[in-house]
Amino acid sequence: MSAENGDQVTLLCVPFAGAGPSFFYPWRELAGDRWRVVSVELPGREKRLLETPYRNVVEAAKNSVDDIVAELGAGARTVLFGHSLGAVLAYELVHLLSTRNVPVERLVVSGSPGPWTQRERRATGLPDEEFLARVEEFAGFRHEALDHPEMRELILPVLQADCEMHENYVPSTDEPVSVPICSLRGDSDGLVTAEEARQWRDATTSSEFSYVEFPGDHMYLVDRGREVLDVIEAESARSR
Repeated sequence: MSAENGDQVTLLCVPFAGAGPSFFYPWRELAGDRWRVVSVELPGREKRLLETPYRNVVEAAKNSVDDIVAELGAGARTVLFGHSLGAVLAYELVHLLSTRNVPVERLVVSGSPGPWTQRERRATGLPDEEFLARVEEFAGFRHEALDHPEMRELILPVLQADCEMHENYVPSTDEPVSVPICSLRGDSDGLVTAEEARQWRDATTSSEFSYVEFPGDHMYLVDRGREVLDVIEAESARSR
């Protein structure tokens, strides 16, 4: 998949709830010359820490797309990757980028049921401690920063806003996208079933749909960045 720089494909990564662009920084080295790795920067975290986080996926996508197009450059060949909340946000971005002269070649979703399926068990609206316990249960691990009062004060509002926009997500359109979709899942994910992960087949009009499982739970990708990128490369090569 490597290409001359002028024709290099950009891998646009969309963070999951509570995460920022830095989660994907190690992927830049792992990607080598296969892609230019770019991350969506949402308000409320890292460089945009003091900005108010979004509570609506469709609004977040619409308000982010101008910055994303500027970062990608018009006509840039792009693959989108999103995990969990990032998956549905990436799905909305594919719809928007298709109208902005940004050719999206593939959507890779991870740890997510199809866009029309809402989560049955929710964390939104719970008191802080119950909320964190529920999120920890969902994710399968607890972020150590939440044990430090100062960090927790910064992280908690963003995590709450992210969960709210994920759990209340309703797609902006019933129209599927036209790009191929690859759906990824940890084989012991207690939050998303294999059947739910395969629902993404109905979210594209493309005949190319694939489903891949990795060893691990909902947050399998924390330790499997290299393997995820290898799958994306293999999927892309298959369609050329």
